[in-house]
Amino acid sequence: MPAWVELPLLVAVAMVVVLAINSWVAQPFVIPSGSMENTLQVGDRVLVNKLAYRFGDIKRGDMIVFDGKGSFTPDDADEPNPVTGALNKLGGVFGFTNPDDSDFVKRVIGIGGDVVKCCDAQGRVTVNGVPLDEDDYLYPGDKPSEFPFEAEVPKGKLWVMGDHRSNSADSREHLGDPGGGMVPESRVIGRAQWIIWPLGRIQGWDRPKTFERSDFDRRG
Repeated sequence: MPAWVELPLLVAVAMVVVLAINSWVAQPFVIPSGSMENTLQVGDRVLVNKLAYRFGDIKRGDMIVFDGKGSFTPDDADEPNPVTGALNKLGGVFGFTNPDDSDFVKRVIGIGGDVVKCCDAQGRVTVNGVPLDEDDYLYPGDKPSEFPFEAEVPKGKLWVMGDHRSNSADSREHLGDPGGGMVPESRVIGRAQWIIWPLGRIQGWDRPKTFERSDFDRRG
């Protein structure tokens, strides 16, 4: 096969493989804001595991990337023009940009059936009456919430919050919206699994220990 045919063919095959991986296995995501500091910094590239919830359940404490249309942004939000949209999607394949402006990253605090509330007498967020010890991930100096709230999470929905609570427009901010601040599980793209860039910040993480308690399902 002539080189002038072989090279474009190899490039095309490589692109198909990359796109397949991006669509079904893993996808890079650029952290656009400080809402998850200090866990995630602005400009970090995070690898999103798209297989995590094909074979397992979404758990409290997971960091997820999700499509916020209908919960955090209007369902009828303006779509970018076709050229801009195509460039964003191409850049998203390689982690240069995010493919969609309506994608967000937050931490799951409550799952379907949970009652999430703030604050108890010690100023803590509680899930089904069980207080969370959030020191491991909460932004230094932040309160668990600057204002009180209480919400019951419907089945198939999620209550999510940023680690930098004073700089996060999360489920609390959208309580009065049509979606009630809840993210449908069907809108979850995957679990934020590893920081892959910059090199000095490459790391993975486990769920915070406070979410490993066995008494969340005992209603308090």
